Amino acid sequence: MRAESVGGLLGAIVAAAVLGAAFYYVPVGPMARTMQPARVEVPPTQVQTVPVAPAAPVRGPVVREVPN
Repeated sequence: MRAESVGGLLGAIVAAAVLGAAFYYVPVGPMARTMQPARVEVPPTQVQTVPVAPAAPVRGPVVREVPN
């Protein structure tokens, strides 16, 4: 057997395995629509707001002299 035919055979085996896994793990047809998670209602909670002091202004570096 030549290397090309061996590569083609191995490629076909891998493709068949991937296709089989896709059909096994992914529901097809009407089954896909019924597998939705149930909705859970969460009661609203009150959040207390605390006044925050303003942050100090951020200052950049000071350049004393600029070379010519």
